[in-house]
Amino acid sequence: MIVQKPAIDIFSANAINLENVLSLFQFQYAQNKIYRDWCDALGVEPKSVKVMTDIPFLPISFFKTNKVVCGDFEPELIFESSGTTQTINSKHYIKEAKIYEQSFVKAFEQFYGNIDEYCIVGLLPAYLERKNSSLIKMVHDLMTISGHEKSGFYLYNFEELAQLLADLEHKKQKTLLLGVTFALLDFADQHPLQLKNTIVMDTGGMKGRRKELTRAETHHMLGRSFGVEKIHSEYGMTELLSQAYSKGDGRYKCPPWMKVLVRDETDPLSISDRGKGLLNIVDLANIYSCSFIATEDVGIIEKDYFEVWGRLDNSDIRGCSLLVV
Repeated sequence: MIVQKPAIDIFSANAINLENVLSLFQFQYAQNKIYRDWCDALGVEPKSVKVMTDIPFLPISFFKTNKVVCGDFEPELIFESSGTTQTINSKHYIKEAKIYEQSFVKAFEQFYGNIDEYCIVGLLPAYLERKNSSLIKMVHDLMTISGHEKSGFYLYNFEELAQLLADLEHKKQKTLLLGVTFALLDFADQHPLQLKNTIVMDTGGMKGRRKELTRAETHHMLGRSFGVEKIHSEYGMTELLSQAYSKGDGRYKCPPWMKVLVRDETDPLSISDRGKGLLNIVDLANIYSCSFIATEDVGIIEKDYFEVWGRLDNSDIRGCSLLVV
């Protein structure tokens, strides 16, 4: 039986409603063999799925060993996760690049306003040193849209970066400094600054470069070194085409086409929209892969935000790994 792709506006203000989500579930069950096999293994009949918490969520680890796609297509992009030489990296096959591009542009503008008002500076050495990073694609495109002549990536040229930020501060230019955790800490140690017009955004990731610290400890150190009250954060991963953002205290909010649920660690089918446990993500932008992802992140969901406390024991260390609170 051929199930047509749902005629939904992924990026509308009320995109995640029951009708849209259930129609997308039916489409992906029919068109995604890996997902269908998982649902069947759990004994879940599609016709029995009536509410969002009935939907089976695919373990994120499947992206390491399977091609998680709906149908058969030639991907316009292939994103690959970071990791160590001992780990198998995830791969996400993207049918339409424009869906990812729309997702990160619309999400950024929802939380931070017009992109062309910013100078965007990326301190992402671990990601620049490898190919097929979804984060690098996102930041590169945001830089292009910003149009600011000083937008750009930095590796380890910290003196040049410090001078740039000082010049931008002098000009009162709105700036986004977006960096991987270990690089932000290294830069902060060597070049403390007083930033009044700059948002400092942590993308996570120690990758064994420094002693692991809690998120609160890390953000306190960064805030003190940069003279800012709050450190912002981005929550995204190779297996998702959408991002959530925190404007401080590790409290993330989602764009309208992304939703976070929580599952019981001992029962993957026990799912709720509030409480503590392992995080499940509904991402409508994953329309041609799988929109229902069971992550290995532990956290809590409150009324209008979620927090990430760390990663489940024994899961792989990855570049986007987040710090325990």
